[in-house]
Amino acid sequence: MKQEELILERYGLAMARIKEIPDESICGEAYRDYFMQMAEFVLLMDRTYELVESGELRRMSMEALQEHNRALYADILPSHYGESYANPEYAVNRLGESIGKCLSFLDTELRAMIPAAYEQKLFFMTVRAELLLEVYQLFVCAAEEQREPDAEELRQIFYWYVSDYYEAEFEEKSLTLLDANWDFARRIIMKSDLTDLRYLYYFGEYVTENELKTAAHLNEMSADKIKLMADTYTEGYRIGFEVTNKDISIKETVAIRYFLGFERVIRQAVQNFDQIGLQSTFCRAGSNIFQGRSVNKNGYFGANPNKQYDYDHREDMALFLDGALAERKIEAVQNVFERHKELAALYGGPAVVESFGEEPFVPENKAAACRLSEKQQKLAVANAGKIADIQNEYIKGEEHSFTIIAFPVPQIGEQYEAIFDDVVRINTLDYMLYRDIQQKIIDVLDKGMTVLVKGMNGNETDIKVQLHKLENPQTQTNFENCVADVNIPVGEVFTSPRLTGTEGVLHIQRVFLNELEYRDLRLRFEDGFVTDYSCGNFAKEEENRKYIRENVFHHHERLPLGEFAIGTNTTAFAVARKYGIEDKLPILIAEKTGPHFALGDTCYSHEEEVKSFNPDGKEIVAKENEVSVLRDTDVSKAYFQCHTDITIPYDELGELSVLTETGEKHLIIQNGQFVLPGCEELNRALM
Repeated sequence: MKQEELILERYGLAMARIKEIPDESICGEAYRDYFMQMAEFVLLMDRTYELVESGELRRMSMEALQEHNRALYADILPSHYGESYANPEYAVNRLGESIGKCLSFLDTELRAMIPAAYEQKLFFMTVRAELLLEVYQLFVCAAEEQREPDAEELRQIFYWYVSDYYEAEFEEKSLTLLDANWDFARRIIMKSDLTDLRYLYYFGEYVTENELKTAAHLNEMSADKIKLMADTYTEGYRIGFEVTNKDISIKETVAIRYFLGFERVIRQAVQNFDQIGLQSTFCRAGSNIFQGRSVNKNGYFGANPNKQYDYDHREDMALFLDGALAERKIEAVQNVFERHKELAALYGGPAVVESFGEEPFVPENKAAACRLSEKQQKLAVANAGKIADIQNEYIKGEEHSFTIIAFPVPQIGEQYEAIFDDVVRINTLDYMLYRDIQQKIIDVLDKGMTVLVKGMNGNETDIKVQLHKLENPQTQTNFENCVADVNIPVGEVFTSPRLTGTEGVLHIQRVFLNELEYRDLRLRFEDGFVTDYSCGNFAKEEENRKYIRENVFHHHERLPLGEFAIGTNTTAFAVARKYGIEDKLPILIAEKTGPHFALGDTCYSHEEEVKSFNPDGKEIVAKENEVSVLRDTDVSKAYFQCHTDITIPYDELGELSVLTETGEKHLIIQNGQFVLPGCEELNRALM
């Protein structure tokens, strides 16, 4: 029997059995409601698969598509989440701690059938349907034996589910990233009538007014404006290869990451990439235990139905993670990359369009949510490092590049159209003007050994950052002159500082990092490492430290200062203040609105040996620090797989200056204004 026929038979048998569950009462009364709801959801997925397969989905009216889309996500929407088994708090209250956590996880894993149904991936629907039946049978047997289900046996079912299917899931994800023939999203983007907004419902993502209004707004724009946005984006990608002396001609694919509603620009971008010899791939943002869940989406995505849901389940792996499973994941990654090493070598890197403007998310820490133990945290950190090393072996950092640009969504406010136009203006600022001004800043910085940064207006920052000594200042520089290439918009100079001697306090009164809010964030540095940290989000200091450790430190015991930069995009700062959207800016723009400090890896992670030069011809030599240099002796100690930028806004900045070896001080910013001669143009937007 062929593999396709076998899967079809397994799927048919599973669905036939699941159809019987809602009419049964043999699994124990306490669990009947749960399994009835899970069965009904899986049957909804079966109907969805048939709608897509038959073509009926594309014949549905807008109203019918909207109703169906809402039904797919209704259970986890904030209005229903309080009484959803996907909510670990509700599941634990109803089903008990051990069983409740496990069955809440199962609920979330079944939801991964949504993209599988739309993409007609019957195998991935089948294994999840079979997972439900295996768990159901465990509860049926327990009821027949008049005992409670064994939570450990339940965890073992999940353990082997992840172990058995991790390689298949990782391969599927990798191929959508590396192989342009996996063109589910591309076909929708390139072949749909984009004036008929029903196309937004063909992806299988959650769709709200944000996506509909974004698409409608872009449809009202001239072809020239659409082309301007797409050209800025794709040219940034191309120039990224050029300025880092990488050969784009040896690459054949580029991964486009974007948010739904932006298809008109993305269609033009695909055409642009085609013209420079790159085929576009589209990899959906993760939505299951294999790909990970995160409030911060990575791929193409629609609206987030409920960020608290993603936050609650971000560490579900804690249910079963151990050393053997971690090794299985590493083995699977190695196997997949080895099988597809030719495709990996041709991959050029991501081209990212970020969205911003949604209401800021302040998470609730729930005791019922799964959390990695200390041992599991160390295991997860080590595991991520090994997987990153394997990936870099096949997708070499010194050969690939990226670009990132951001645009607002309608939820940003009533002045959406005006804000959108101003963001387009920010993204297309005169990079020659900024290049020349930033060169003046770099010339002064290169005279010094230490940068001093002090806050004002309630900001208690007082930190000194050590710079590398230039052996030949005539041909070398510490800072990269960042214009509109990989990092759009223009507006920063940055370096990888020396860790030894970098010390002091970094304080931010309010900041959003990866869509999470931090109030009164305070980090203390000694020899470049954070030695103490706190924030004011929660009443208990223990909760505040845990929040930072999980979401900023990503379970690392400590992190170094990987980057120091000075943002120069005062126009972006002024626009944010004009519309009162400072708390909604993405880090991509926010980092350009003041000096910023990045925790974790340097900006040149895995690219330390690649020679790169500023427009003035000087080589950028500050590409590593005392940690990344360990890659030559023990690569596991050299990288952290994270890089989080934290920005001090201009109006909280009392002083930014550089000290020379002889103690001479050069002021660059004072009381929120650029005071270095030649930078006067930057202050115009601040007046």
